Amino acid sequence: MQNLTLLRCLAIALVALQSSAVGALEIQVLDNDKQPLANAAVWLEGEGVAHLAPENGFKMEQKDKSFVPHILMVPTGAQVSFPNLDSILHHVYSFSPAKPFELKLYRDDPKKVLFDKAGIVELGCNIHDWMLGYIVVVDSPLFAVTDSNGYVTLDLDVVQAGALQLHVWHERFENLEQVEQHQLSGLSNTSSITYQLKQTLIAPLQDFSDGFDDY
Repeated sequence: MQNLTLLRCLAIALVALQSSAVGALEIQVLDNDKQPLANAAVWLEGEGVAHLAPENGFKMEQKDKSFVPHILMVPTGAQVSFPNLDSILHHVYSFSPAKPFELKLYRDDPKKVLFDKAGIVELGCNIHDWMLGYIVVVDSPLFAVTDSNGYVTLDLDVVQAGALQLHVWHERFENLEQVEQHQLSGLSNTSSITYQLKQTLIAPLQDFSDGFDDY
């Protein structure tokens, strides 16, 4: 009897383990011309998506007079450091409603900023006008930036694989605050979906950095 009870307990535990197993949700983002869209910020919100305490270690570097990565995604409440890896000074700022801030002339002393409100934070440098970067702050732990073929892969468990809302943002949106949203339903934890943007993208910004290599 004891052995039978033990086997039943093991069977129940195995079913519970399988039901919470992590699967991959693959999402491809296309522009309105049905072409794969790189560097799109993608995240999921909805019931079953836990709001975990953000991890440390997020960085927005200044390297070769650029922000690296160009687009950084973080969960709400994350602290981001801004190490300057160049041998020159930078003056990082943002006027974005989600997080206005200013890091005045610094080189060897990495600064940290707390991002406590969801939204799009556009970054610039007062010294190097061509430097542009973005921090996308989201109320979700399920986020990623699309690769060169427009793909992201997000890990879901069975609880999370119910009704979810897909959010998509790109730096070439005419209104940077206008995040696209799409309701998802009937997902399994091994689904694959394609999403096409509703809005037209503006032309890419030109890179004027080559003529300003002396400061």
